[in-house]
Amino acid sequence: QVQLVESGGGLVQPGGSLRLSCSASGNIFSISWMAWYRQAPGRQREYVATATGESGRNYADSVKGRFTVSRDHAKNMVYLQMTNLKPEDTAVYYCKAAVVEEVADTTGRDYRPLEVWGQGTLVTVSS
Repeated sequence: QVQLVESGGGLVQPGGSLRLSCSASGNIFSISWMAWYRQAPGRQREYVATATGESGRNYADSVKGRFTVSRDHAKNMVYLQMTNLKPEDTAVYYCKAAVVEEVADTTGRDYRPLEVWGQGTLVTVSS
């Protein structure tokens, strides 16, 4: 079973920094992209950033210039370095990944694509 686990959330003051981590585990053949989403209280889940392939990066306008997403392919991990945090950044941050899982099949090996969500880590930006 492939699963994602986020860590690094906590309480930080406005203008502060925080680094989130997401680790993927299981029978993973490959991961094409890993992304970050967030859900603020009373709001719908929204896109934050994506790390695609070796060097592809994409950010939501609300975090561009403040957040940096990076990957460690060898460790199946993705990170989100958050700087100049604002109260509106307060949310549960979720990791999502497009994973190719290696499984046994009647004809041998099978590789099936999955999109997996983590359970989230809470980031609170407040004085």
